[in-house]
Amino acid sequence: MITQPQATPAPDPYEERLRIQTARLLAYRDDGPLVTALRRAVGPGLPPVPACLAALLVVVAMAVAGTLDDGPVLIVPALVMVALVLPTAARDHLGKLDWLVPPLIRATEFLVVILVGLAADAPKWLLFVLLYVVGYHTYDTVYRTRQGIWPPDWVFRAGLGWEIRLLLLGAGAALGVLTWVLAALTLYLGVLFAIESVTSWVRLDKASASKAQESDDLETSPEEAMEQATGEAEPA
Repeated sequence: MITQPQATPAPDPYEERLRIQTARLLAYRDDGPLVTALRRAVGPGLPPVPACLAALLVVVAMAVAGTLDDGPVLIVPALVMVALVLPTAARDHLGKLDWLVPPLIRATEFLVVILVGLAADAPKWLLFVLLYVVGYHTYDTVYRTRQGIWPPDWVFRAGLGWEIRLLLLGAGAALGVLTWVLAALTLYLGVLFAIESVTSWVRLDKASASKAQESDDLETSPEEAMEQATGEAEPA
């Protein structure tokens, strides 16, 4: 007996929109391998916006209080951010204000980089280059997802995520070798993000050009196709 194949039900538009919104916000967070590995281990997690805002305020309070002096204390801002922000990764990010989570994470990350770098007397130009590299990666991710082009997951793992980047910088500052760690991290991330971004956009351009050529071929008349194939126009 031949049975008719069952049609696959179309996804609910509302649920699909929520799925895309969650995927975008999670991509904008730029979580690394540490957050990915521990996401399921933190249970329901913390409310994203309050936790991220608390991390930012704690870092600001430490800076205002003057506690960020040279030495082991410089790893504390990174530990605070990991402790408060990592548990938020388990949430679905569907709250009305959850769109604030990525900018809060990025603002806190940049603030920690600046404060720790200045406290450890790292070269200011090197701090600027690192912030530029991470900022470019963030912009590239946002622009791609808004075009419906999703960066591969391995980029976020290879990019170490905000958590490992900050832990490396904090550890380097605490051990008195921040300049070397900063230079190595900046070089690594710069090469990684630049090569991956350029190759991805080149592949996209080639794919778009191929589709455009196929579309033109479908619209070509038989006479034009023969002319292109033989290089000579058909006699009238």
